[in-house]
Order: sequence, then C-alpha cells, then structure tokens
Amino acid sequence: MKHIHLFLIIIISFSSCQSTSNPKKIEIGTISKIDVHSHYQHSRSYLPSFLKKWNMRSVLVDVAKEGPEGVERSWGHYQNHATTQPDLYFLCSSLIGTGIDAPDFATNAIKLLEEEINSGARMVKVWKNFGMVTQDESGNFIQIDDTRLQPIWEYLKSKGIPVMAHIAEPEQAWRELDPQNPHYGYYKNNPQYHAFTIPEIPSYETIIAARDRWIKNNPELQILCAHLGSMSHDVDMVASRLDQYPNMSIEIGARFGDLAHQDSEKVSAFFDTYQDRILFGSDYGNAMEETSMTTDQLNEEEKNLEQNYTRLWRYLASDDSLEIRGQKSKGLHLNQNILEKVYAKNAINLLKLE
Repeated sequence: MKHIHLFLIIIISFSSCQSTSNPKKIEIGTISKIDVHSHYQHSRSYLPSFLKKWNMRSVLVDVAKEGPEGVERSWGHYQNHATTQPDLYFLCSSLIGTGIDAPDFATNAIKLLEEEINSGARMVKVWKNFGMVTQDESGNFIQIDDTRLQPIWEYLKSKGIPVMAHIAEPEQAWRELDPQNPHYGYYKNNPQYHAFTIPEIPSYETIIAARDRWIKNNPELQILCAHLGSMSHDVDMVASRLDQYPNMSIEIGARFGDLAHQDSEKVSAFFDTYQDRILFGSDYGNAMEETSMTTDQLNEEEKNLEQNYTRLWRYLASDDSLEIRGQKSKGLHLNQNILEKVYAKNAINLLKLE
C-alpha cells in the first residue's frame, strides 16, 4: 500500500496560493456535507445560517472527562441544540471508565447510554482517557479492550450503534517536542497529554495494540476511528488496519496537517482505495457562551470558521498549491463521487441518517 499522511487542528493557520491548473472546480454548495466530528458546545446566532449556506449538518460529539468535581460532559448543551435545530444537528454520546471496578459499572453505563440513545444519540464516543488517563483501583491504566467493558459493546452491537474511538494520541506525544512537527503547539500547551514527560503512561504501541485487539474481537461493532486512528504519522498503518478490520472506518478531523506532509498523489490514492470508509470531520467547536463575547469577537469567530472550512474544502476538492504549517502541498482534487462519499454518504450509511 502506498505511503500516506493526514493532520488537522481546530483553528489552523496556513497560507495558500491558488493554482491555475484546475479547469473544473466543484462548487462548495453543490456537495451535501456532514461534519461527523464537531464540538459546538454553545449556541451561536450565526451557526444555523452558516451551516445551511455550507449545505452542512453536524454531529455534536460529547466527550467525557474526569474533572475536579467528577465526570464532566457537554451532553446537555448538545441535546438542547439538537432539539432546537433537528435539521442541522445529530448527537454522539460518550463513555468513560471511571468506577470500572464497581460490580454494576457496566449495568449503569448501559442504562445511561440507553437513555441517551433514546434521546437521539446515533453514536458513542470513547476518548484517549482509555489508555492514557483513567486508572482502576489497582492503578492500572484502563485499556479499551478491558473485558469489564465487553457487556457495553454487546449492548451497542444489539442496538446497531457505532463507536467513535479516539484512542491514543499521535506518535509525537511519546517523542521529545519538535518545533517542526505539526503537533508541537498542542503538546506544548497541553503537557498533560505529552506522554514523553509522563513515563507512567503506557507506550503508544501498547495502547494501539489494545485498540486493535478490541476492533478484532468485536467484528459486529462498527468502529469509527477518529483522527485517522491516531496513526497519522504513518498512514500505511491506517491502510493496514482498514485491510484487516472490515468493521473499521476513519474520520480525518484534526489531522489535515499530516495529510499535507505526504505526497498528494499518494494521499489521493488512499482516498480512492478507501473512499467508502473515510468520513469528513473537523473537530471544530467553541468553548464560550455567546453572551460573554463581543460583536467583534463573534464576527471574528465566524470569519475564522469560514476560512477553516474553506481551506479543508480546497485541500480535498481542488488542486490548489497549499502551504500548511510550513509544508508545501497540493490539493487532492478528489472527484465528485469521492467527495460525496467522504463529505456525507459514508456518514449517512454509518449513522443510519436520512
């Protein structure tokens, strides 16, 4: 399989210049879109018209984190958005391993998931706290293939609910910080996930191996590996897993920079080969209430969002010359059939959307 790479961040700054070699450009609005990985926690007055202009709907992905006062989530915010704008938003619930030693852990987790599925959740998110953060009472980091989680996977199989899996981090998290690496800024600003400086965190290989066993052991569970399955440093790894595990698909959110590190023809070949199993995601979101922002701040936020989605579109749909995080690249110029699958059809099939 040809070598490939992918990377994207929520608000990414890169310069670009347009090539004149692309005579047939597909208009943005002609392709229906589903952003399968977004975090619009707080409502915005501009978002409904923004999404409609982009011919886009969005999956609001909940993340369960351990905080000082217990498990923190955004489910309530997302549920309100989906109730208010059901034509624009879909829901993704979440699962965390806190309290896994309790004999009724799985039963209680299933009960909560059932409530949220009945409230509209189309998918369940598991995050990198599996493998990297949450520990059981024995001090062991809880891996995603822990047998105590198996009743939950059996339940989700019975309901036909897929799992979005953000397991592990890019390999750079286990390496010394490199200013030339596209992940440098994230780990510099989020040292709690820079495993290189936290030796008690299991190795990258250990966590990925547990993820692979989990996928292999649950062939009837549809698993959407977020962020290219945390293998964006070597997309040959992604291809090999897609070949091994028919129940696995990937989304490309927050890894477009890694794509730009690779030869565009190789990346295009990857999209062509796996066009039925690649989903568009952005990982874009917000973290502030609209009422706490000025008009200028809101206008700037909307402007940035427009620019960011446009850049991703240009990378996928055009053959523009691009410079992303210091890496010169060229747009993939995917054909309309592949764009339609990546941007919407694959998500519709996976999540059973209308």
